[in-house]
Amino acid sequence: LRGRLEDEAHTALSHYCSPHHQTSPLHPVIGLLERAAGFAADDPAATRLDKLEALLALSSNDVSVVAPLLAALLSLETGARYPPLDMSPHRQKERTLEVLVDQVLGLAAHQPVLALYEDVHWADPTSLELLDLLIDRVQGAPVLVLITFRPEFAPSWTCYAHATALSLSRLSRRQGAAMVARLSGGKALPPAVLDQIVAKTDGVPLFVEELTRAVLETNLLRDEGDHYALAGPLPPMAIPATLQESLLARLDRLAPAREVAQTAAAIGREFSYELLAIAAALPESELHAALDDLVDSGLVFRRGTPPQATYSFKHALVQDAAYATLVRAKRQRLHARIATALEQHFPETVQGQPELLAHHYTEAGLAEPAIDDWLRAGQAEIARSATAEAITQLTKGLDLIPALPDDAPRWRRELELQIALGVALMAAKGWAAPEVGRANARARDLCERLGETSRLFPVLYGKWVFHVVRAELEAGRIVGEDLLCRAQAQNDAAAETIGNRIVGTTELLRGELMAARAHLERTLALYDPTAHGSLAFLFAQDPSVAGLSVLSWGLFALGYPEQAQARSEEALSGAKELSHRNTLGYALLYGCILSQLRQNHDEAGDRANALIALAAEQDSPHFLGAGIIIRGWTLGEAGDLRAGIAQIRDGLSMWQATGAGFLVPYFRSLFAEIHVRSGAVNEGLDLVTEALHRVEETGERWFEAELHRMTGELMLRLPNADASGAEARFGHAAATARQQGAKLWELRAATRLARLWREQDRCAEARDLLTPVYSQFTEGFATPDLQAARAILREITARSEPTTDPKYQ
Repeated sequence: LRGRLEDEAHTALSHYCSPHHQTSPLHPVIGLLERAAGFAADDPAATRLDKLEALLALSSNDVSVVAPLLAALLSLETGARYPPLDMSPHRQKERTLEVLVDQVLGLAAHQPVLALYEDVHWADPTSLELLDLLIDRVQGAPVLVLITFRPEFAPSWTCYAHATALSLSRLSRRQGAAMVARLSGGKALPPAVLDQIVAKTDGVPLFVEELTRAVLETNLLRDEGDHYALAGPLPPMAIPATLQESLLARLDRLAPAREVAQTAAAIGREFSYELLAIAAALPESELHAALDDLVDSGLVFRRGTPPQATYSFKHALVQDAAYATLVRAKRQRLHARIATALEQHFPETVQGQPELLAHHYTEAGLAEPAIDDWLRAGQAEIARSATAEAITQLTKGLDLIPALPDDAPRWRRELELQIALGVALMAAKGWAAPEVGRANARARDLCERLGETSRLFPVLYGKWVFHVVRAELEAGRIVGEDLLCRAQAQNDAAAETIGNRIVGTTELLRGELMAARAHLERTLALYDPTAHGSLAFLFAQDPSVAGLSVLSWGLFALGYPEQAQARSEEALSGAKELSHRNTLGYALLYGCILSQLRQNHDEAGDRANALIALAAEQDSPHFLGAGIIIRGWTLGEAGDLRAGIAQIRDGLSMWQATGAGFLVPYFRSLFAEIHVRSGAVNEGLDLVTEALHRVEETGERWFEAELHRMTGELMLRLPNADASGAEARFGHAAATARQQGAKLWELRAATRLARLWREQDRCAEARDLLTPVYSQFTEGFATPDLQAARAILREITARSEPTTDPKYQ
């Protein structure tokens, strides 16, 4: 099938995913590019760049634009040929994926393209992300993407109309017999042999092929010209019963080549002649002969000519069979030799794929260098926004820690791994995930044991995030103030920027709005884009964007709606420029909630949809839950009450499933609002009551005044309206807001109480209540809140005398 397809397609792109180094992002694609460009092992960087440019010129891409991106992917130094890439790691990753797909489409504009991906069940997350993008964009192009994977793999692209799934069942007896006949060159095998092959292979094509070759290579058969005959009685155990036995039997018969196959299997499914020659330490003639035997047997494929040749095992099971014949001591020696060879002779590989070196050191039983390389690999993936890969690699490093002596060097290695793991887990699983708490708690213990004050800042930050997102605000306040005090004592501007940002956020959630504003504005004053631009990769979000986002809420509640909107827009703009996915998610989360607070339904919907799309891309249930809640509110406000209630319920479940407890009172108020719109006033009142109980439990008071005001609103909507109870609630809401300095919440409560008093003909009291509150405002007169207050004041004053104050006109 592959041969026929390649005959039809003038350009064929083919690679497989390896089960042994599947955590390396885009590893199969890197190998594909290197092969397509014709890289030789001894090519200098300039020659490799020339070959890469020649490959890129085959498509319609602008070489000067795409070459630097793919050179970075291939770990090629560009020198002065191209300017440095001026983009964040996350944006660089996104653009690289786009460029790789553009390359395929550019080739397809000139001639048909076949893209073959094998064993995708072993693919790394970033390669799967590339495949998703490719499948989405090839619609209508002369491109056939053929993908093979095991049944347990669940692809995401089956929903596309242009994607077709084919389930490959086992071969029938007739098909198995036909395959045997082709492998034997059309010469019939004795019926007893054919029956055993067909029965034992059970319709598995690879087993049919290997078992047939194994039988043909033995002395069981005699070639009679047009058929094979038994050379003697067929022994009972002559034909292997399993694929593993068949492969081992074939390797055993290769004798001298078997040791070369074992060494190659330790390197990986794909291996270069140059690395194999160093690791095998055989005379060149013997190595050539062994490789020729392996290629002639069909167990190994060759591309190119030695010493520039690269080889690959026919199937991962062939590699596994060769590797399984190694005793443990020899296996460890082999991996140690391979690791040494990589470090001494392949610095580009070591630099670009530290996880490869880590793998070999791990298998060699050399824990210290393995841990160091797993750390380097994990940190590199965090910088590339490949958090899933980072978590895998850092965890592998931590698994090796118990093998080291229980001393300071071991603690230091574990500390670095735990700090990096905490950052990756926050981005991948949500800020309040239990794994985040465990990583940061362990890191803090290690910092205190080592006396590492400088490494303590990201650890304290992670601990603060964990507590605050779980609505453990008092614990979060203590940790945040500890970080800020340490930063100030050490005169560390970067840490002080972070400290002010997290203390300001905690104060806002606790309802201390003026203190929050002071800390957040201090964050913005301290922030230096050049010096602090990389803090997002150590502290999960950029402190400037995060500070602006939280400050927008504070300014809104304090009575500055125009400044709040400006800060929110500034945060979103800054996040997009940074192209740091977690920072953008943070800005969108706070941005869509601000839009809801401002009662801007269209803006809230747009921002919520953007947050949902981003969360789906990065598999972030934390951001996804919040986005769905706000989108549910917009649907309910637009009249689709059933969908609105369902989405808020689902989003709130997602949010809390991550361990998040903060913002729950606010989210429940939105749930109540849509319930009331559907006529379920009692259910709405129960939700607001639950929210107020939650406020008392956690101390999250930034929205407390609004919850009291809503309670009063719902009391008036009950079948037996409780006007006196509602009046008390409105008064309590206004008093709570006044105590916090939350002028906008106070205005809402005063406006609602003034309306009630006006209905009770208590106009003088209403005017005396609302006028001083409204007079405090200096901006935002076009907002719904101030317009509502002005309308009430007009009605009240019209009953007495016209006003000349332009604020009321």
